[in-house]
Amino acid sequence: MLGIISFIGFTVLVAVISWSATRKTNESTSEGYFLGGRSLTAGVIAGSLLLTNLSTEQIVGLNGAAFTEGILVMAWETLAAIAMVVTAFFLLPRYLKSGLITIPQFLAERFDTSTKTLTSILFLSGYAIVLLPTILYSGSLAISGMFDIPSLLGVSKEVALWICVWSIGIIGSIYAVFGGLKAVAVSDSINAIGLLIGGILIPLFGLLYIGDNSLVNGIEILQNKIPNHFNSIGDSSASVPFATIFTGMMLVQLFYWGTNQQIIQRALGAKNLKEGQKGLLLGAFIKILGPLIVVLPGIIAYYMSTQGMLEVGAPDEAYGALVRKILPKEFIGFFAAVLFGAILSSFNSVLNSSVTLFGIDIYKEHIKPEANEKEVVKYGKTFGILLAIAAMFIAPFLSSLESIFAYLQQVNGVYSIPILTIIFIGFVTKKVPAIAAKIGLITGSVLYIISEFFLRPDCINTAIEKAKSSGLNFNEEIIKAEAYPHFLHVMAILFVLNTIIMLLIGRFYSKKVAYEQQESKQVDVTPWQYTRHVGVFICIIVILIYIYFS
Repeated sequence: MLGIISFIGFTVLVAVISWSATRKTNESTSEGYFLGGRSLTAGVIAGSLLLTNLSTEQIVGLNGAAFTEGILVMAWETLAAIAMVVTAFFLLPRYLKSGLITIPQFLAERFDTSTKTLTSILFLSGYAIVLLPTILYSGSLAISGMFDIPSLLGVSKEVALWICVWSIGIIGSIYAVFGGLKAVAVSDSINAIGLLIGGILIPLFGLLYIGDNSLVNGIEILQNKIPNHFNSIGDSSASVPFATIFTGMMLVQLFYWGTNQQIIQRALGAKNLKEGQKGLLLGAFIKILGPLIVVLPGIIAYYMSTQGMLEVGAPDEAYGALVRKILPKEFIGFFAAVLFGAILSSFNSVLNSSVTLFGIDIYKEHIKPEANEKEVVKYGKTFGILLAIAAMFIAPFLSSLESIFAYLQQVNGVYSIPILTIIFIGFVTKKVPAIAAKIGLITGSVLYIISEFFLRPDCINTAIEKAKSSGLNFNEEIIKAEAYPHFLHVMAILFVLNTIIMLLIGRFYSKKVAYEQQESKQVDVTPWQYTRHVGVFICIIVILIYIYFS
């Protein structure tokens, strides 16, 4: 009961502070609602970036991967820091110079309106079919298990799942649809503090538990007893082979932190370029610490399971089992509230970005071009409500999937690399025409679908059958890894192929008038003088981390 009371209290406190912070923001205009009035400061941007990124599918999923493979999965966290540096130094100045509200707006400026619309539809499709239902489903599983909702309410697990899905969906929708970006960002910042505290408490108590109340002993025990779990270099059968760091991994990170509307919208709402750059770089420092929250607990759980200290049924259950084992009861309610905040953050951030894309890029552009600011916001909110309801209906049916994390990573590739490619070409060239961008989007998506959903399964099945027929002992994971290139390598190959196709089209059918970016003067675009120095320092830290754990 104490846990439920603290959970409700913390959630209400965040809501009240968020409401208070947004009272003076004029949310009847596009900039007021979609970008928080372009008033976000570095701390708010960094906190919102952290909470938008971290949610149950990542905390539970990555710790589950670390339980199996060890520290090598930290690539998903540490390399994000480098992508954020690139965004702060190269992309954000260009975004703010154009006064963008959405990333597809740049594509309309650089190519044409239909390219912008096609990109917005790709974003919205990914958010509606993949991201929103996934966040709701994984979050509901965590909350239902933490509070034992089936026993508490006397209902089945299926009914409890529906109750949690709709509870999270409704609360998240209130933040995102009725509060606008500033409400989302402020609530994210508060929850970010709680998540950092609560998230670090888990490995802290875990190390104390295995080290007989000594952190140093706990660390030494892990490194001495399970040294393979502290090797950052993965072989070809690993989920993140070391070579992928230099191919698709960096491309995925650049898409996510530099071009994904769900993420970059926080930086687009910066009061000026200095605050936006400082916010991204502060967020990069926090991401370097990310493995403490999403990797180390999984390693601790693995060691405890080998020593009979912890019973783990499956890798994805490792984090929850560790929390229940080592976290003092008086902290469980607080941690549940923080985790709930992380779930809400990811959901309402995606929903708010969906509302933005529809209102600006679909409704205003194609449905009613003469619509005023207030009307654009109104119908954007209406779309957000419908999208949230659809996601709440879809989410419970994801229970039939074998791996929700694998599903999320695999499907995201359909739109991430094609969009990154055309934005990259848009910035580095001046005469590649709009038709090249459209072809790049279509070919990139189609080729990825063919590769991952047709060729990969066929090649893997053929290799496994061949190995079985030989009558020799074989490792199925190695067979799978060697039968077809890793999906991150496939992304890199398709990025290069798409780039070549677009450049060839630009070579033979170039625009007559070269593109020149115009300054909108919406905000001050004077860069922060220490951006380059801090960025280089962050990159050096990431490299040193890899050298230390190699």
